[in-house]
Amino acid sequence: MDEQRFIDNLIRRGYKVAVFDTGAEAAAYLNEAIDGRTVGFGDSETMLSMGLYDLLATHNQCFDPMHRPVGETFRETARKTLLTDVFLTSLNAMSETGELVNIDGTGNRVAGSLFGHEKVYFVVSLSKLCPTLDDALFRARNVAAPQNSARHGFQNPCAVKGDRCYDCSARDRICNALVVHYRKMRGIKMEVVLIREPLGL
Repeated sequence: MDEQRFIDNLIRRGYKVAVFDTGAEAAAYLNEAIDGRTVGFGDSETMLSMGLYDLLATHNQCFDPMHRPVGETFRETARKTLLTDVFLTSLNAMSETGELVNIDGTGNRVAGSLFGHEKVYFVVSLSKLCPTLDDALFRARNVAAPQNSARHGFQNPCAVKGDRCYDCSARDRICNALVVHYRKMRGIKMEVVLIREPLGL
């Protein structure tokens, strides 16, 4: 796939784009760019592996359901992430033509990427890049969702069998909503931080 063509398509769709070879370089960039703000995190294996919460929490007020205070529920912390100046999340897949794809079971990640913040960062490895939107949708449902479901210890068919989406009715179904970002949302700054190092699921 053509990395530069993908970047050009993102810019044409209204996004700012930054590209880094490693997660550590991307983390340093974000640590410098985000200072003295309130910051919300969507659940992201990519950002967990980068240690991004620990970096930003030293000089920002950060809310992340994966780092919630003792005694606070997932829902309580997740609601706080939706009221922050800045929101960071990753993506389940991207198409070379410039569409960004996320699947969500609870809704906090996709909700945070759509409205209410001054700026949204999509922090994502180029290993999730697919040739077309159809390929990106397939990856989100049949590659990322089963792996994320297994990561959380859910006993959904996709996690147990580890092969594909079964369009199940499991209580812990992880793919209740699918969002395709065709272009940057109006009224929000949006930046795609691309990492050449394979990260995330």
